[in-house]
Amino acid sequence: MKKVLVTGSKGQLGSEIRDLSREYPDFQFDFIDIDELDLTNSEAVRDFFARTHFDFCINCSAYTAVDKAEDEQEMAMAVNFTAVKNLAALLAREKTFLVHISTDYVFDGKNHKPYLESDPVSPRSVYGLSKLKSEEAVLESDANAVIIRTSWLYSAYGHNFVKTILRLAKERDTLTVVADQVGTPTYAGDLARAILEMISTTNLPESKQIYHFSNEGVTSWYDFARAIVDESGLNCKILPIETKDFPTKAARPFYSVLNKRKIKQDFQIKIPYWRDSLKTVLKIVTNQ
Repeated sequence: MKKVLVTGSKGQLGSEIRDLSREYPDFQFDFIDIDELDLTNSEAVRDFFARTHFDFCINCSAYTAVDKAEDEQEMAMAVNFTAVKNLAALLAREKTFLVHISTDYVFDGKNHKPYLESDPVSPRSVYGLSKLKSEEAVLESDANAVIIRTSWLYSAYGHNFVKTILRLAKERDTLTVVADQVGTPTYAGDLARAILEMISTTNLPESKQIYHFSNEGVTSWYDFARAIVDESGLNCKILPIETKDFPTKAARPFYSVLNKRKIKQDFQIKIPYWRDSLKTVLKIVTNQ
């Protein structure tokens, strides 16, 4: 039985992997979060891996507070870059296959067609830069690894756009949401299943690879919010605004649609349409 370590296990993606783990009896899963192992503590990480061996490590641990990262650059770099660099080096020595999660924020958002894995990167924020440096650390390591970039992640767990809109739409009659940022929502449960299907195959790449994963389709944050409210039957009016009318510390990509052809071809993964997955999550949230 192969052993799988999931870091950042209490976050959205880690929680979804935990939920799905019972469907993969050929794997023995260990779930850890910062309260069990601080990945920025290199000595603690060395001690942890000295006690046990894993066949796979799915690294869901990350600093994801995009705006706070502008003020907490050192912390963002420590979690998203330094910890990943040290982790990849250890996993290389352990012969553990690494699945590392990255983001659409490594791009500048100026494309007019879905981003390929090979397209030039140019992050516009501290968060995006820290995640790009994490990618570079993995690619420069000797670890066997894949990097999966994703976008607009949400689930029934944690804090995310879907849950925020649901809460605000119950409290207010009107909400304003930016309409000039375009991308694709990603249900963390769909990404979790894709990762588990990938490591279940016998054709994992022998060389390090980058893959893109999001749900199918394209939308704006405004249309995403409209869909959340409409599907939930809430009586709240959503009004479109421009990015300039909603200033944030960190710059957001205006276009972050990801081309997913590579991951679908290499692993025969079927990806649900974003609105279908939204309905799934809304049913879960409603029944919580």
